[in-house]
Amino acid sequence: MKFMELGFRPDTFYTVEAVRSVSSDLQNDLIIQVKSTKYLLHKFPMLSKCLRLKNLVSSQSQEPETSQDQKVIQLVDFPGETEAFELCAKFCYGITITLSAHNVVAVRCAAEYLGMTEEVELGETENLVQRLEHFLTSCVFKSWRDSLVALQTTKALPSWSEDLGITSRCIEAIANGVNASPGDDFANVMETGLSRNRSRRRRDESLCNGKAESSRWWGEDLADLDLDLYKRTMVAIKSSNRNVSPRLIGNALRIYASKWLPSIEESSPVLESVISLLPTQRSAVPCSFLLQLLKTVNVMNVSPTSKMELAVKAGNQLDKATVSELLIPLSDKSGMLYDVDVVTMMVKQFLSQISPERRPTRTQHRRSRSEENMEEIQEIRGSLSSSSFPPLLVKVAKLVDSYLQEVARDVNLTVSNFVELAESIPDLSRISHDDLYKAIDIYLQVHQKIDKIERKRLCRILDCKKLSVEASKNAAQNQLLPLRVIVQILFVEQARAAIVTNTNNITNNETAVLRRSFTTRREEDADLERVEIKPNGGFQSTPSRFMALCSIPRQPKKMFCKLLSISRSLSQRI
Repeated sequence: MKFMELGFRPDTFYTVEAVRSVSSDLQNDLIIQVKSTKYLLHKFPMLSKCLRLKNLVSSQSQEPETSQDQKVIQLVDFPGETEAFELCAKFCYGITITLSAHNVVAVRCAAEYLGMTEEVELGETENLVQRLEHFLTSCVFKSWRDSLVALQTTKALPSWSEDLGITSRCIEAIANGVNASPGDDFANVMETGLSRNRSRRRRDESLCNGKAESSRWWGEDLADLDLDLYKRTMVAIKSSNRNVSPRLIGNALRIYASKWLPSIEESSPVLESVISLLPTQRSAVPCSFLLQLLKTVNVMNVSPTSKMELAVKAGNQLDKATVSELLIPLSDKSGMLYDVDVVTMMVKQFLSQISPERRPTRTQHRRSRSEENMEEIQEIRGSLSSSSFPPLLVKVAKLVDSYLQEVARDVNLTVSNFVELAESIPDLSRISHDDLYKAIDIYLQVHQKIDKIERKRLCRILDCKKLSVEASKNAAQNQLLPLRVIVQILFVEQARAAIVTNTNNITNNETAVLRRSFTTRREEDADLERVEIKPNGGFQSTPSRFMALCSIPRQPKKMFCKLLSISRSLSQRI
């Protein structure tokens, strides 16, 4: 830390009964009061350097003489109070004073208050204001540590510091220090003023590791600032746009949030400020940190705009998230444990980054019914082979399905929330529907009281052709699934059996059953809603296309027996 000494005389100030005086052979003729402290001083040294005092004494001399008490000059709202005033007074007497980043701001404001400028100074020597400005410019603002210390002291005198430009100059100096290249002379000067309480070992490691670690030292130093000064400083660092990467900005914000958010009861302003300062570039801030902020947002009174902005930034790199990080607690009237809506929003944001040509859609994957009528077996075979799709989409699809398995245990999770999130993933991105089936199975076990319509709506998102053999075996015996889904699973198992055994031609009857199943899926959805199982095991149904498929009274039961036998036969082979 830099120091400046002014004056050469010894300190002759002393205190008697709360009155400060100066040892001198001359009688004191000037009484000044700052706060509750009186100073018995002399007009000559003080008025020769303080224009304000000169004017006050001049105006006082023109008034009628009164009691001695009325001649006391009251310095109201003096910046820096008694400590700063006494340093200014000692300078007037030529007494040695020591200035540093800790007190220079207060003394500079006090000197401005007293009018210690060139206007009143007689002779070749500079007055206090000019000397302080030289010290600030040549020493304080050339040192990282001194600039930071001086900036912190401006909190005590915010208005004076702003008017004199001290705050803005401190911030500018700090921003220049962060942005300086390692080869710059300024960078070398700033390095000598680094925080004394930061270990040199860590700084050496930062230099060895390169710029990826270089934000650690300045990020931790800036974390000591209060919110307003920190925000202004970070804005200056970002706007300078020289050598600071968005990743370093994000790392500094993470350090600040980690320090202040857990310890402040009302952290909403801190949180919103951090969110507003986040870089726009993808991966500038770790996804885990963004999701941690989202968890904090939901328990604080944060504006919806800030939450939306945070969700968008997290959604841009959703492929780097984990299931535990996505379990964002929700505290609202819905009673849901987790914020499924914000995860759905993040998925949609992630998909918006993919170009339309590469983005698989449900329309692209689900071909027309006429095509399915002609190529149902080829479609099943194709679903078993690899397809062309962005690998990150596959990763996000697995992440969402695993997340659904966790939130499905929430008794207050609605079918609409579940389905909307599940359908936000394009069909082609799910190579397998095993994880999705597990999520649906968990949901049905927890929510057994949902009606048939909701149950069918939930299971409609399941693609039976993408279930593994093990999952199909389990689903075929799952009594919680709708009848239509079980029928489809058994049909798919039969088709797979033909493919595995290299059977090129399926019998006409079996092909007809498969063709009817896949071509009339939508019509059967409505028909099967009217099918009810009687207590004795039979079926009761209104006339429909389902009855056209099962024209013989006991034909459905025979068909199920046949399909179940095929399923058991397939299991034995495998």
